[in-house]
Amino acid sequence: AAQDSLKNELQKLENEHSEFITPDSPTQRVAGQPLDKFNKVRHSTPMTSLFDAFSREDMHDWEKRMKKIINPTTSPEPSLSKGEGGIRERRGSSPPYEGGVRGGYYAELKLDGLAVALVYEKGRFITGATRGDGRVGEDVTQNLKTIEAIPLVLRRPENRELKNIGLSGPAIKIFYQALAAGRLEARGEAIMTNKVFKELNLENKKAGKPLLANPRNAAAGSIRQLDSKLTASRRLDCYIYSLLPPLIWSAGGAGEEGFFNSHEQEHKLAELLGFKVLKQNKLCLNLDEAIKYHDYWEKRRDQVPFDCDGVVIVVNDLKLWPKLGFVGKGPRFMMAYKFAAEEATTKIKDVIWQVGRTGVLTPTAELTPVSIYGVTVSRATLHNLDEINRLGIKIGDTVIIERAGDVIPKVVKVLPNLRVGAEKAIKAPLECPMCGGWVERVKNEVAYRCVNKNCYAVNLRRLRHWAGKNTIDIEGLGPKIIEQLVKQGLVRDPSDFYKLTAGDLIPLERFAEKSADNLIKAISARKEVDLIRLLYALGIRHVGEETAQLLAKQFSIFNFSAGGGSASGGQFSIKDLIKYFVEMSSEKLQKLPDVGPVVAKSIYDWFHDKHNLELLRKLAANGLTIKSPAGQAEEKLAGKVFVLTGGLDKLTRDQAKAKIRELGGEVSSSVSKNTDYVVAGAEPGGKLEKAKKLGVKVIDEEEFLKLLG
Repeated sequence: AAQDSLKNELQKLENEHSEFITPDSPTQRVAGQPLDKFNKVRHSTPMTSLFDAFSREDMHDWEKRMKKIINPTTSPEPSLSKGEGGIRERRGSSPPYEGGVRGGYYAELKLDGLAVALVYEKGRFITGATRGDGRVGEDVTQNLKTIEAIPLVLRRPENRELKNIGLSGPAIKIFYQALAAGRLEARGEAIMTNKVFKELNLENKKAGKPLLANPRNAAAGSIRQLDSKLTASRRLDCYIYSLLPPLIWSAGGAGEEGFFNSHEQEHKLAELLGFKVLKQNKLCLNLDEAIKYHDYWEKRRDQVPFDCDGVVIVVNDLKLWPKLGFVGKGPRFMMAYKFAAEEATTKIKDVIWQVGRTGVLTPTAELTPVSIYGVTVSRATLHNLDEINRLGIKIGDTVIIERAGDVIPKVVKVLPNLRVGAEKAIKAPLECPMCGGWVERVKNEVAYRCVNKNCYAVNLRRLRHWAGKNTIDIEGLGPKIIEQLVKQGLVRDPSDFYKLTAGDLIPLERFAEKSADNLIKAISARKEVDLIRLLYALGIRHVGEETAQLLAKQFSIFNFSAGGGSASGGQFSIKDLIKYFVEMSSEKLQKLPDVGPVVAKSIYDWFHDKHNLELLRKLAANGLTIKSPAGQAEEKLAGKVFVLTGGLDKLTRDQAKAKIRELGGEVSSSVSKNTDYVVAGAEPGGKLEKAKKLGVKVIDEEEFLKLLG
């Protein structure tokens, strides 16, 4: 109450004397007007996901893989040494080598919340974003400002504090200059503590409002509120786990090594800057000690004030990070060692069959509600009938369920000794539960499938798939709106989306003139799509994103340009797509790279179905066009092999790779004598040194962009 009184007094004074408002004033945390929508933000560096480990063996295998890349010596190496830029050895905290990875490991509790990126310029908080797809997130700056753990203005550490974490002399001077004039990005986890979660649910219960499902979902939902006042009422917290770049402000006088050599120091600096960091984190001498840390907190995770589902174990020596690099979408130098899934005992009340977008019927168990690690579980997946028979599950059985990775509930064991004789066998579905249509089990597959082409549930899921983020990505066209459109008879297949008008939408629930116009604009903006997204959006069985990429790549060997064989006589079109696949036999499709007989038959069947071909023709008639596939641009890089190292400013790594391939070039993950160019961005790794030794041409980002034209 006293704090609220002081805030009210401050607000009154600022209203009277606005010239005295400071950027870090508590009154600047909550915005006045709600937003219409969240804008997109491209991350300066991708927010990658971590690889998971579930056992000691997984962790030791991870370390072995790293050792092969690092090739460590047998003698101890300090992780910090006196050298350029005033770096000095950190007293008593650089762990010995001890036969493991140099510098040891930094172990952190893995918080279960929403990953966020916080950008500061000249020490002031300017932008906050969600992770999104890792490359592009949503701008939630106003909501993140309501979290008091996030400083609006960074604290300026004292000289002695910087000395205590390893800086001295010139490095401190450069640090202060960078803090005052430069850019810093902090990444962390926005969470809701268990205490706040319980208090909010108690308030909701008294008010007759719906209860929050769990702290993780509550935190994510709170951050994505358009009205920051509601976010502020959720009393969220935030802990930081990294600063960008990792070698803090390494350019401009600190030497090639940067200011810091350890991830531990990164956390210490974050705390000095005013961020919250976890006090439970620990520097471990070796992997065995890190595993003991995991085991300790696995037994005590109910003693921490927030949800955590494992431990993140990080190579502490930052100089090893570029050597280890990334594989796929995740870094090699850190691993999420998950806690064992918590189990609970409950009863199966019934089994329902849910219908997917390809017509597959998936059995789902309806359970007597039970709490697993603070989350009420009332359903669990049974996967398929073969899995049901393997476990011997019956309706009425007492079973053990777990949340695998603390996320997806599943039945893992039946307790037959507790049967009372009233249990019922689970039988294969004879008809679709949604449309009553015929169900069949496809030869050599475990799934049962609804074969009714007009099944309401299948159609609804196909439409959702079409508009989804990984397919056509129509902003604002979510599941509830699609369901309304289908129920009102406005949309029967994806081509109908492109015939909608604002007048069609305004009578619908949650629509007004502005929101209707916005959705029509969003649909129109996605009338030109790339071939990969289109192939995936069509919902062909067994054709996921990777297979769609492989199929799209095949068009680079065909000339569909004007006068060169295009069915449309110009830009590659849907007619060309139909022509190509209709003329391909299943045997020819199998000859494509990574396309086996099952996938080939599925593609062949789809493009020889008259309903599907009619859909493609309607899409074309309603204005959908295809961006020219790879190979339509001049192949000026044909036969050239590129290797990318370090971060790029103008392009993401994926965009750079796509550009190279579009122009006929190849991208390799390693440098060899066959490499033509090494593109060196910010903080290049060991590939740069290898390129110099082999005499491979090294170009910077500016030269690379000129090469692309």
